Amino acid sequence: MCYDISFTVGIKELSEYFPDLVTDDQLSFDFEGTHIVAHDHGFHPILYKPRGDDRVHCRLMEWGCIPYYVKDEKQYSRQRASMLNARSERILTDENSYWFKIRNRRCLVPVSGVYEHRAIKGWKKKVPYFIRLNGQPLFFIPGLYSVAELPDLSTGEMLKRWTYTLITRNANEVMMKIHNSGENRGRMSLFVPVNLAQSWLDHNLSESRYKEILNYEMPSDAMNYHPVFTIRSQKPRPDSEAKNVYWEWEKLPILGTMDPD
Repeated sequence: MCYDISFTVGIKELSEYFPDLVTDDQLSFDFEGTHIVAHDHGFHPILYKPRGDDRVHCRLMEWGCIPYYVKDEKQYSRQRASMLNARSERILTDENSYWFKIRNRRCLVPVSGVYEHRAIKGWKKKVPYFIRLNGQPLFFIPGLYSVAELPDLSTGEMLKRWTYTLITRNANEVMMKIHNSGENRGRMSLFVPVNLAQSWLDHNLSESRYKEILNYEMPSDAMNYHPVFTIRSQKPRPDSEAKNVYWEWEKLPILGTMDPD
C-alpha cells in the first residue's frame, strides 16, 4: 500500500494540466512537502469536480476517508487507518465496501513521487525508495473522496470534513521487487498517464473507461526509482539533503536478489 508521498512542485503547477482550475480560498500556493505521511491525516490539495459543475476544483482534504455516516470521530479513529488506501479491485465489484458506495466521488491526488520500502534478507531495517514517473515533476494518482459532517471537538460547531483515499493496484514488475514484504506486499499506487487522470474526473465516465483506468498498469520502464535515507525517523540525513534525494546504502543488492522468502 502507499502511506508516504512527496509533493514538491507547488500548487500553481496544477494549472498547467488543468488550465481552468478553480482553487479554494483556503489554499496556499507554497504548499509543499518532500515527505507527507498518511497516518498523520494531514491536508493535501486534491482535484475533483463537484456535482453539477464541469470545472475542476482544488481544495485541501485530509488523507484517510471518514465515511459520511460517521457521527463520532473518536470512536472511528482507529478504523480510519484502514481507509488511507482503496484497492482498485474492490471499487466496482465489492458492493459491501464503502468504496463501492462512493465510487462516483472521484478525485486526483497530485504528487511528485511516492515512497515504498524494500526488505532485504538478513537486514534489520527496510530500505526506502523514492518512485516517480520519468520526465514528470508532477503526476496524478486517482482516488476517491468523502464528505462527513462532524462536530468540532472544541466548539461543538458542525463542520464538513473533506477526506480522501488513494487507490492502489497489483504491482508491476519493478514495484513487486521494491514492495516485497508485509501484509500488503506486491501493491503499488495506481500510476496513470495524464490522459487517464483527466478522464477520471469526467462526470460522464463510462463503466468501460472506469475499468480501463482501474486496470491500467504503468510500465516499469516509465518509472524512475532510487533508494533514499530512512524516512520514518527523526534522525536527520547526515548530508542534510532532502528526503527524496538518492542515498547510497552500503552493499545494497540489486533489485530482485536477496529478497525475503
